[in-house]
Amino acid sequence: MSIMRHFKPSFWPTVFSVPAFLMMLGLGAWQLQRMEWKNDLIARLQSRMTMAPLDVAGVGADPKAAEYRKVRLTGTFLHDKELHLLARSLNRNVGLQIVTPLRLESGEIVLFNRGWIPERLKDPARRVAGQVPGVVTVEGVVRLSEAGLQNWFVPENKPERNVWLTMDVATMRRTAGLAEAPALKADAWFVAADAAPNPGGFPIGGQTRVNLPNDHLQYSITWFLLALSLVGVYVAYHWRRGRPTPSPVPERG
Repeated sequence: MSIMRHFKPSFWPTVFSVPAFLMMLGLGAWQLQRMEWKNDLIARLQSRMTMAPLDVAGVGADPKAAEYRKVRLTGTFLHDKELHLLARSLNRNVGLQIVTPLRLESGEIVLFNRGWIPERLKDPARRVAGQVPGVVTVEGVVRLSEAGLQNWFVPENKPERNVWLTMDVATMRRTAGLAEAPALKADAWFVAADAAPNPGGFPIGGQTRVNLPNDHLQYSITWFLLALSLVGVYVAYHWRRGRPTPSPVPERG
C-alpha cells in the first residue's frame, strides 16, 4: 500500500499549516533580499572610505552625501572643551572616546572624535603628550549626528556631567559653548579620527569601521528549515492518521 493511500489531509490542520508555510517561505526570501541590500550597503560604505579626502567646504555642502567619506582638516584643538563619549570598548577593554572641538583656520569649529582611551586616562593631566598644541592637520571620517537615538536601551546624555552616550552634535556644541557654523552645517556632522597615532599613544583613533552585522543568510536558512519541518510534521501527522488500524488477532481457545 503506497504512502499516498495513507495520506488523508484534514481541514483545520491544513487551514493553519498552509498560510504558516507560505509565511515562512516569504520570510526566508525576504531575508535573502535583505542580505543583498546589506552587502551592497557595506560595499558602498567601504568604497566611500577609500576615496580621496574632501575639504571642509565639501562636507558642509551636503553632510549626508559625505557620510563615511574621508576629510582633511587644519586647525587648532580646543582641549579645554573636550567632551567624553562613554561606554566605548577596544579589544574588550572598557573606556571612553575623546571628542575635541577643532577650530579651523577659517574660525569655524567642528567636533573631532580623536579616539579611545582607557578609563584611567580620563583626566587630561594623565595624557599630556596627547594634548597636541598649535596648528595641526588631521584626517578622519565624516559621521552624522546621532541626535534622537536615545531609547529604552540607550540612556540619555547628561551634558551637565559631561557624560555622553550618543553623538548629539548640536547639544554637544551648545554645551561646549561653541558658536553655530551655519555655512558648514556643523550641527549635523562630526569627524572620527583615522588611525594615525597620537603622541603618547592616546587617544587611539581609527575607531570607525564598516563592520555592519550581516546575519541575513542564517535567518533565511532558519526560515526555510522551519518551513521544511512544518511540511514534515504535516505529512507525518496525516500519514499516521490515514493508516488503517490492524484488526485484532482472535485468541485461540
